Amino acid sequence: MTPTLVRQHPSHAGTAPRVDLCARARDWSEIQERMLVPLYEAVYERLEVGPGTRLLGLGCGSGLALLTAVSRGAAVTGVDSSSPERLALARQRLLPETWGTRARADTRLVVGSPRDAADEAAPPYTLVTAFEPIGCLAGDAEGLGESLAAATPLAERGAPVVLAGWGPPERCATSSVLRVATKLADPLRSAGSWRPALRDDLEEVAQRAGLRPDGSGRVACPFGYADVDSAVRGLLSTGLFDAAIAATDQAQVDKEVTEALHPHQRQDGTVWMPNVFRYLIARVQ
Repeated sequence: MTPTLVRQHPSHAGTAPRVDLCARARDWSEIQERMLVPLYEAVYERLEVGPGTRLLGLGCGSGLALLTAVSRGAAVTGVDSSSPERLALARQRLLPETWGTRARADTRLVVGSPRDAADEAAPPYTLVTAFEPIGCLAGDAEGLGESLAAATPLAERGAPVVLAGWGPPERCATSSVLRVATKLADPLRSAGSWRPALRDDLEEVAQRAGLRPDGSGRVACPFGYADVDSAVRGLLSTGLFDAAIAATDQAQVDKEVTEALHPHQRQDGTVWMPNVFRYLIARVQ
């Protein structure tokens, strides 16, 4: 696959930095995405995901949450419009005909909005998940609300819809590193910049989407990395530092994130940051 290069718009003179979007997607799938596996597993266990589940995954990215559901016997459809590079990696994981074996007929990956996943010939979905955590980017709740508005008509009445978010900043060691994004971002352009998670972020999104809350939980999702370089690459792959990179430059962000990680580096060089994530189960009415 040929790397896609995009130019950022720094606030200073000089050569604009370039971001290799394919490399960033690989960093996400190989380093960062696995940090949320405890969240996926806790939700699937609570909702008894199995062979009778028809799951619609919003913002499915490179597909690890879908793969986990498939391993439990679920039929899955993944939808993503934000990163074609991540979705290409999901295809390699979930549609193995790309490397010579037979894919499951009930696995679908769709570029676009949930409306593009509609199939009048198929039964409605029994579970909708939105595992990409909200509550750390200004404006992320609004984007999720739009996806839910398009997704819930595809699910059966009473189907659970799972929303995920960051826990309280005091319970998330990574918050101290994410504050770098706020410090370096353009204060006049708040959209896309990091903000502390709020207690009712998930409930407010569910309410606006017309969903009925039906339980919640917290899951420990520590971020562990082999070294500082892996930690920097993993954290930048989340997109939470994009506004900071656009306002300054890649080298400045790398430097300050590295410095913020030092308190979390252990004697053997590994990096360890305990975090708590929340999930909300709401029901389609």
